[in-house]
Amino acid sequence: MPRLNVGELVAIDVHTHAEVSAGGHVSLSAELFGASEKYFKEHPTPTIPEMAAYYRERKMAAVVFTVDAEHATGHPRISNEEVAESCAEHADVLIPFASVDPWKGRAGVREARRLVEEHGVRGFKFHPSIQGFAPDDRMAYPLYEVIQESGAIALFHTGQTGIGAGVRGGGGIRLKYSNPMLVDDVAVDFPDLKIVLAHPSFPWQDEALAVATHKPQVYIDLSGWSPKYFPPQLVRYANTLLKDKVLFGSDYPVITPDRWLADFGKLEIKPEVRSRILKDNAARLLGLGAQEGTTRS
Repeated sequence: MPRLNVGELVAIDVHTHAEVSAGGHVSLSAELFGASEKYFKEHPTPTIPEMAAYYRERKMAAVVFTVDAEHATGHPRISNEEVAESCAEHADVLIPFASVDPWKGRAGVREARRLVEEHGVRGFKFHPSIQGFAPDDRMAYPLYEVIQESGAIALFHTGQTGIGAGVRGGGGIRLKYSNPMLVDDVAVDFPDLKIVLAHPSFPWQDEALAVATHKPQVYIDLSGWSPKYFPPQLVRYANTLLKDKVLFGSDYPVITPDRWLADFGKLEIKPEVRSRILKDNAARLLGLGAQEGTTRS
């Protein structure tokens, strides 16, 4: 089986999406997919093997996940098992995350435990706006408890989303659920839970910086935006107080790492910080050794 060798990697992209299953099922409804395509100008749908080839060519690794929002949208998800198994086939470059709709209750809790124990899943993606829940809603707490106990990571979408943008009523998606301050209670009530606040959190960037600075286990990924649009305070904190807690993420396939890295190269980031953001911080957070095999049992 392939092995991931951190020493040979140029970067670790902690935020990429599995948008289509092997059978051709896409992760979003036609309406929401169309809105995303319009918002990002394009929205290609590479398969997971195609993603692996893309990152392998660039000597990068990538965290891969889908979004389970069946309760709010009625749209069937891509199978977490398929994502994990496909990542296991390309474990030299792909790292599996999963997504479990918090509204699934005890069934979701059982699934999360099984995905970690049997499929080597290292984290879980939450998109509160699409999933229709506030991160601090107690109904999600049993799911967080399992994630914390397993040592896995909880990655929360924060800020505005291109999904539903321009659609009548925003496609039913409520932006308020993606205020990073709602994750602050989660960080308090689950102090050992490793949390990533995904994206520059427009219009709540200062809130995200405050939570990440205050809570030891809260990180920020920089996906979803070209770095040339990063707010000044985000760049300043990445260079200083949060230099060990900021992570490279692209949001591939809607933003390519090629474009992201080209624009990141133009930011005034200290050389010793640049390597931390691109690879070192993620390797430490993910618990990646210099060389490791697949984690699937």
